Amino acid sequence: MLPDMVYVSRQIFNGMTLSGMGVIIVIYVKSDDLRVGMRLARPIYNKRGILLYNRNDKITKQGIESVKNFGLIGLYILEPAEPLPPMTQEEMEFERFQTMAVFTIREDLDAIMDGEAPVNLMKQTDELVRRFGNLYHKIHFNQNLRSQEDYVYKHVLNVAILAALISHRAGFGVVEQAEVVVAALLHDLGKLSLPLSLRGKMENLTGEERDTVAKSVVGGIDRISNSFKMPSGVKSTLVQLCQLQYLPEKPPESISNAVKVLMVANAYDEYTAMQLDVDPHTEVEAVRMLQSHPDQYDPEMVAHLLNSIKILYPGVCIELTNFEKGLVLAENDRDILRPVVLGFEHNQVYDLDIASTYKKIQIKNIMKTMDNRIKVDPERLKEYM
Repeated sequence: MLPDMVYVSRQIFNGMTLSGMGVIIVIYVKSDDLRVGMRLARPIYNKRGILLYNRNDKITKQGIESVKNFGLIGLYILEPAEPLPPMTQEEMEFERFQTMAVFTIREDLDAIMDGEAPVNLMKQTDELVRRFGNLYHKIHFNQNLRSQEDYVYKHVLNVAILAALISHRAGFGVVEQAEVVVAALLHDLGKLSLPLSLRGKMENLTGEERDTVAKSVVGGIDRISNSFKMPSGVKSTLVQLCQLQYLPEKPPESISNAVKVLMVANAYDEYTAMQLDVDPHTEVEAVRMLQSHPDQYDPEMVAHLLNSIKILYPGVCIELTNFEKGLVLAENDRDILRPVVLGFEHNQVYDLDIASTYKKIQIKNIMKTMDNRIKVDPERLKEYM
């Protein structure tokens, strides 16, 4: 029997569980509630990227202590009867890289806050551009759960990854790409001076809280020394970004492409970030939010984002506006919100790119479990196709 503190999400389609259809259900267990023998749904790496525990491994007493020592707030666990969830090599490598990068970014940002020079800032920038700044295919951009303590580090890393992807699609040169990635890594530096309760708070800020956050961000920019080795335009980019985010009544006369990239990347990651006790917005909700504010989020940069990450791809489970649950069968590169889907209730295929169909039925939302990954096993998807 699993402890009461476990977060579980299980959906039913016509009396049939998702797992019965080939969709794997995982649960999130806080570190204090882990028990010997629980099966891991996702791998665990150390700061050097060395695999400590693989998927499907049963956690030991020593493993539980290690998890707590690493500062992890919890793990994704498979229920005893669940098969191993589908996870590509690219997804596993993405998680491995995120783990390593967060440790490095933490050291650099903490050093700057202590008045010291960051040791690995440009090396980390080069690695981000190498991995994500030259791709011509979409990637699985999977969110990891954040605590108040590690929110800033994980957020700036994800913004930097998205900035590398978007800037490549936008045709940035090498120097421009490096500038926008460094700016992404440093844009929330000052928030490390905030109380923990404010570090990951994005919505429903009071006027006083907003002023406090704005002052912290400005303070972070002031801490960036001109002696640090970095592209020359980073500081001006951060100042302009800060104006747009916290001083909308005094917008800059012109907005650079680097800032346009950061506005989109920052908003998307904040909107879809997962935190304990805070319900995340789905990727579909994030897309609609970005597209509904063209004056705030540059439409071209939003399009570059949507061409860089997988959102409504084959195997993703969705809810339709006709109250059916369904499954994405084929992406729509022209408009990602209008893919080909299978509705379960009537076992009917809907091509949402057809105007007459879209007029009657749209995608309401993506269906999510706590690990943010509801999708069908590829082999089962072939059966539907």
